[in-house]
Amino acid sequence: MDEITRTNLDNLRSDDRELQNKAFFYVLEATDKPVDWAYDVWDEMVATLSHKDNHRRAIAAQVLCNLARSDPENRMLKDFDTLLAVTRDKRFVTARHCLQAIWKVGAAGKKQQQKLVDGLAGRFQECITEKNCTLIRYDIIQGLRNLYGEVKDEKIREKALALIETEEDTKYRKKYATVWKVK
Repeated sequence: MDEITRTNLDNLRSDDRELQNKAFFYVLEATDKPVDWAYDVWDEMVATLSHKDNHRRAIAAQVLCNLARSDPENRMLKDFDTLLAVTRDKRFVTARHCLQAIWKVGAAGKKQQQKLVDGLAGRFQECITEKNCTLIRYDIIQGLRNLYGEVKDEKIREKALALIETEEDTKYRKKYATVWKVK
């Protein structure tokens, strides 16, 4: 790993929010494609998912989602449940950041795709009692749409449409369907 990348990864832990955010955007851009240093930071990112600072938890979740494409050892299969738990974070903004990025895990391979789709389907059903249920469900449907756009697997579309059909409120069913442009 080059020195600039290392510095930016270290700066993810900074208490200076401006420095931390600059580092975050650098790392996200760097991990938009496979990197050879994923395992140098993998365990740290997984550990940070339970950090006391919700901003750090959100950063770690999003970076880990991006690192899924750089995971030839398939560590994500073992760590996915820890990542998915962040979608239930006590700080909704943190949960939402994770929800909006987690679809990238499914683009890393068939096993990851299955784990993601199953995890999101379960999350779609269980969130019914949560305060922000409709936003969670919308993010899940959008994530499945993003994944479908990336991998073009018809099973993903079918699963998303089936989840939409389970929504009892027609207003929200229509809203979720707009993500797939279904009338």
